[in-house]
Amino acid sequence: MQETKTKSKYTNAIHAGQHPDPVFGGINVPIYQSSTFVFKDAKQGAARFTGEEDGYIYTRIGNPTIKALEDNVAVLENGYGSLATSSGMSALSTLVMALLDSNSHMISTAAVYGSSRTLVEELFSKFGVEYDYVDTSDINNIKKCLKPNTKALFVETPANPTMALTDIRACAQLAKENGLTLVVDNTFASPILQNPLDLGADIVYHSVTKFINGHADVVGGIIVTKTQDLFDQIKKTLVLSGATMDPNQAWLVLRGVKSLALRVEKAQDNAIKIARFLENHPKVAWVNYPGLKSHPQHDLAKNQMEGFGSLLCFGMKSGFEAGQKLINTINIPALAVSLGGIESLIQHPASMTHASISRENREKAGITDELIRMSVGCEGFEDLKNDLEETLSKID
Repeated sequence: MQETKTKSKYTNAIHAGQHPDPVFGGINVPIYQSSTFVFKDAKQGAARFTGEEDGYIYTRIGNPTIKALEDNVAVLENGYGSLATSSGMSALSTLVMALLDSNSHMISTAAVYGSSRTLVEELFSKFGVEYDYVDTSDINNIKKCLKPNTKALFVETPANPTMALTDIRACAQLAKENGLTLVVDNTFASPILQNPLDLGADIVYHSVTKFINGHADVVGGIIVTKTQDLFDQIKKTLVLSGATMDPNQAWLVLRGVKSLALRVEKAQDNAIKIARFLENHPKVAWVNYPGLKSHPQHDLAKNQMEGFGSLLCFGMKSGFEAGQKLINTINIPALAVSLGGIESLIQHPASMTHASISRENREKAGITDELIRMSVGCEGFEDLKNDLEETLSKID
């Protein structure tokens, strides 16, 4: 289903799935802001509904602007096809509904986005979905949770917000041996730095709100499958649930994805320098960043990623209050949730993005009160470093 791709992700990000406007020749894909599409006659309408003829019917089912984005990301992830959703959370909801049923069991990374975990624990559990959230960086933790009714393994790597890594190849082998569907949340790495389908995963999904769009002005999600069978299964669920993306959303994300590779490269270059600076600062207790040799899975990061990304977390030697003072007084990084934008952001996960998770479960997942998460953006490195240096100098 995906287009023939070139070797360069820079080129694919700009051109894959995108064609000039066939009517006026505009270089950008038009916004087909239409709820419905006209058939030339009744026969064509019937043929499209039966699937005998390709074409558009109704935007909840498909739309040319949305399809351009879907084709683009399918190429970037080396997948069969992709499905754009109204948010990252609707992407996850669609996957849970498509892959699990009453009394089926899933295993997931403990340190995932807080709302992702709460969705399963508080909502889907009401419909009989069973779950275990474990540290998937140790494959033995996953093996211990396997049950006869386990159907899916959901992993996020790098994990949010601890930056722990999960071995995708090892999970893929385990999933294959036990008849599980392996789903990888690839939001933190983006398709530029990691392609889980190439490592054996069955499905990849993203919050395109983050790196793929990259400008903090759109909420959206996308699912990419390895096979047509999974694509068809998930599309049916998505269309029936109505969690599809809007054409205007899709157009904005298409605009953002063109600079994806460039943004990821610049932010990553900043992040490794910031991580080294913080690791050597006398007031910083620890730094978790896959690009540091001190990261426990640094070698795994080199093996399964094409770069180390631009997310990091750290803790202050003086503890929680010092961390709060830092995020309250720093200037360039904005105190805001989300990540992967062109601007730097900083936040406190335990009281913000992961506050919906109990303290006990947060601490088991490594989300301690002193943990500060920073999404490094594309500003000048010296500006970011000087800002951190000045802020840290004011903290006892």
